[in-house]
Amino acid sequence: MKRVVVTGMGALTPIGNNVNDFWNNLIKGKNGISKITRFDASNLKTQIAAEVKNFDPLQYLEKAEVRKQDAFVHYAIAVMEECLADAKIQLDETDLKRTGVIWGSGIGGIKTFEDEVTSFNRNPEISRFSPFFITKLISNMAAGYISIRYGLKGVSYVTTSACASSNNAIIDAFNLIRLGKANAIFAGGSEACVTQSGIGGFSSMRAISARNDSPETASRPFDKTRDGFVMGEGAGVLLLEELEHAKQRGAKIYCELAGGGFSSDAYHIAAPHPEGEGAVTAMLDAINEAGLAPSDIDYISAHGTSTPVGDLSECKAICNVFSNNLESLHVSANKSMIGHLLGAAGAVEAVACVMAIKEGVVPPTMNLNETDPDIDNALNLTPNKAVNKEINTALNNTFGFGGHIFTSLFKRFI
Repeated sequence: MKRVVVTGMGALTPIGNNVNDFWNNLIKGKNGISKITRFDASNLKTQIAAEVKNFDPLQYLEKAEVRKQDAFVHYAIAVMEECLADAKIQLDETDLKRTGVIWGSGIGGIKTFEDEVTSFNRNPEISRFSPFFITKLISNMAAGYISIRYGLKGVSYVTTSACASSNNAIIDAFNLIRLGKANAIFAGGSEACVTQSGIGGFSSMRAISARNDSPETASRPFDKTRDGFVMGEGAGVLLLEELEHAKQRGAKIYCELAGGGFSSDAYHIAAPHPEGEGAVTAMLDAINEAGLAPSDIDYISAHGTSTPVGDLSECKAICNVFSNNLESLHVSANKSMIGHLLGAAGAVEAVACVMAIKEGVVPPTMNLNETDPDIDNALNLTPNKAVNKEINTALNNTFGFGGHIFTSLFKRFI
């Protein structure tokens, strides 16, 4: 099997529109959650979200192209531009037939669907839809448009596994490169679901927080008083390369992607297995594939959504796998600051894992003031303050509705 390394990154998040701003604000504990500005949410139970701020798609796309694509594709192009610049890869000198893109999106163009159907219902006798309605809506269009825009002629598809979608994309890309099917793959995800139907739908499920009076404290993973996740939006991408390919072009290597585990809870459409059975399987598989032991893991970027059942299930799984080294292990939840980016969460949190290894810092879990008493108190959840620590290995956990579970493992490149 070939080795796979990370040679470029891009991020667009509620606390920073590039990797450096995102990372610096993450370790400072900056919060990106506030009252919704995208639309009037006053008639909804939940009126808060973690929105991307000060984003102008015209910085990346021509006006005509902006009109043809949904916001989740705008976000995808923004992080691709950053990643290309960061990786310093010259596409005109690259074998584009062995360079691809695998993109994750849990929902795709929900705003496009919402706008088109609302417009139609207001005036149904005209029966007119935009000619771009379908191509703006379908979730594969981020991968398709990236492929077309940059001339990537290798593998190109979308992974849709709910909130695990972009970690799914990263692991798929990892496996294809290891098998020699590609030299390089841009693996990431994007989501733009801060819409009336997005917020309203999750609110009806009682999945999201209604802490409208205190948005910045609404996402509180592992805290005794948590009441649901906070919707976020944005995008993230990694350029994954076969090691020798990266060396030949003199690429900067951030770290190695050494393992990927996946499983299904096979339990419930919207709730994890109460004992975290699927998470245990995925974490162990990723660790074993990397040729490591649980005691070798320094940091876990938890899925940590701030839902009562989800957080508890994940913590039980972590305690099961790492029972012999809980005291030396750090765990934290980025969603306490950026909210839950759904299909884009895994990619953005993968960027955080890579940066944690590079910088030797564990991001904090904010708003963790009183840990749920049902969580083992030996588990170090990195409450409210970043911790300086040499990190050689990091796990990235992502879980999606339907029981989809993916865990990626990053390690220091040697």
